[in-house]
Amino acid sequence: MPSQPSPEPVSNSKPLGLIICCALVVGNMIGSGIFLLPASLASYGGVSILGWLATAAGALMTALVFVRLSRRFPKQGGPYRFAYDHFGPLAGFSVAWSYWVSIWCGNAAIAVAGISYLSVLFPQLTDSPVIAAGASLLLVWSLTFLNTRGVRQAGIFQLITTGLKLLPLVAMAIAAFFVFDGSALQPFNPSEEPISVSIAATAALTLWAFLGIESATIPAENVRDPKVTIPRATLLGFAIATSVYLLGQIAIMSIVPNEQLQNSSAPFADAAKFLWGEWAGYAVALGAAISCIGALNGWILLQGQVPMTAARDGLLPKKFVDDKKSGVSIAALVFSSGIISVLVIANYSEGLVALFTFAILMSTLGIFIPYLLSIAADLKTTFVRWPVKRNYLNVITGLLAMFYCLWAVSGIGSKSLIWGTVLIISGLPIYWWMKKE
Repeated sequence: MPSQPSPEPVSNSKPLGLIICCALVVGNMIGSGIFLLPASLASYGGVSILGWLATAAGALMTALVFVRLSRRFPKQGGPYRFAYDHFGPLAGFSVAWSYWVSIWCGNAAIAVAGISYLSVLFPQLTDSPVIAAGASLLLVWSLTFLNTRGVRQAGIFQLITTGLKLLPLVAMAIAAFFVFDGSALQPFNPSEEPISVSIAATAALTLWAFLGIESATIPAENVRDPKVTIPRATLLGFAIATSVYLLGQIAIMSIVPNEQLQNSSAPFADAAKFLWGEWAGYAVALGAAISCIGALNGWILLQGQVPMTAARDGLLPKKFVDDKKSGVSIAALVFSSGIISVLVIANYSEGLVALFTFAILMSTLGIFIPYLLSIAADLKTTFVRWPVKRNYLNVITGLLAMFYCLWAVSGIGSKSLIWGTVLIISGLPIYWWMKKE
């Protein structure tokens, strides 16, 4: 039987304030997604804008769920802790494992995207799959080493990279007001599938760009005044990321011809070249690479925090428990990066955009269970308090968030569904073994 939840460690020094927490949310949301998604979405035409809007609306409902939960239960582990406390050890393990799987897949995609943009500056990086895979692995393991140094160092690096990444994105977002071309949205639905099917397919891709809205809830014990800081950082980060996403997508589609966009490995850089010349393409490529590196750093931080919290409760091996000085689990960081390395090596032959699309769909499937159980925890808390306070708004936003998650996952293809399901189910023997122990 798993042990009872361990007491939250008490620390007199909490390194994460509002600015760094907001940088963690923005940095994890605005990573590789916006920089390569225009290429993944190009084949869907103008309907992709509807996919963005639908995803933004659903993500807002989900963000409100995490805001409420973080106010009520500002505990280390975020979605894992919400599930464990409300539904028991099996639910907690399911969230921890599937979230961990999602991070593995997502970090593989981010590493690929980072090298894709660095190849604009250093073309030799993509001369062969071996070189590209090696560069991706070097990036993953360098940031893994940085995170072993402690939460504070990772947080400072996240703040710096978030500031740098916003420069080219804001420039492209402003350009959207000047270059918008309605004809770029035609044909509106080239797939000739029903509009609802096309929107669902694009939502499954764009959901990836909104993963991370829960980021500030996970390292809660390192956050100053978490009941106030985490909700504010969540909503502020969501607002910044959403604005950049929508304006950036519109600008890219208006500038780069659709046929070229579909085959672009660096769509933001291509758009900048059209607007401002060759130098701008290189500048944006550098900004995009920094963005990917910052996002990868933030998610590597979380790939250590989630299993670390589960290990404290006896749901994962004790070797994943954190080092008390640094607040990180070196074993969890190294193990996770090892899995990421396997995913990169096993799939790199498919090409950058194909691997990126495959990885983000698997990552989206992995995040489905944590989000769904977090929403269920929020609804359960609302109904428990129903005799005292009938909050209809909480129920409506919670149900909309649940519908959104179910709908977005429906657009995942069979290959990603099979791979993702196998990875998630593979964790059950570990749970049974830990329960027996």
